[in-house]
Amino acid sequence: MSQPFLTINDNDSITLSQSLQYLQNSGKLQEFLANILRQYVIDKELQSRDDTNSNAAAIEQAVINFRLERNLSDPQAFQTWLDENRLTYKSFHDQVSNGFKRETLKLAVVKENLEEYFQERKPFLDSVVMSRIVVDDYEMAQSLKSKIDSGEGSFEALAREYSITTERRVNGMMGAVSKATLPDTLKPTIEGAKVGQIIGPFEVEGRWCLFRIEEFIEVTLETKGIKKQLQDELFDRWMNEQLKTLTVKMQIGD
Repeated sequence: MSQPFLTINDNDSITLSQSLQYLQNSGKLQEFLANILRQYVIDKELQSRDDTNSNAAAIEQAVINFRLERNLSDPQAFQTWLDENRLTYKSFHDQVSNGFKRETLKLAVVKENLEEYFQERKPFLDSVVMSRIVVDDYEMAQSLKSKIDSGEGSFEALAREYSITTERRVNGMMGAVSKATLPDTLKPTIEGAKVGQIIGPFEVEGRWCLFRIEEFIEVTLETKGIKKQLQDELFDRWMNEQLKTLTVKMQIGD
């Protein structure tokens, strides 16, 4: 008889085979297996590298940092948190240790390609903040541009009165737009424009637009959150490449 994988209410049991079948029926089996394989790849890689050694002191500091960040320095509060999350101290320590090792591995894996990847992704990370007025025909757009240029009306007032998009409620403000997603007809003019300049009319998706440049946002690797974002993306790409090399067979039978 198969060994129970789970025991429920002290008398019902579920085998590992049944558990996997439940996961398959719910559409979660692939995700479950992917998590196992990702951990397998991480463990094998950690064993094969000599640039990811995590000393005990560094891991202990990671444990301390984890508790401080979550206000768990008080022993009783920490024990309550462990109980609520059904963890022993050892299992908690193992989780933090594994997370620390994974982060160390990630940094080692991506460091050589990070700068190159940053340059590759930079067009999608750089953005421009713009406001716009959108109308149905060129003549109207040109007329509004002339009014703004001559001082007959402000961009904000004309956006509220004439623009046909929802941004009219906020004076035409679009917010930040990735430079890489701009229409090709618009990119060269945007690149050469200055803050405060009004450009257009441009035809975009069958409508005519005037744009005002509010701000250019240029990122560097030191911009908050950018380095971690790119490290995570690179590591995920590396992980997917490793997973593609695996030959996996699964036997569900008891």
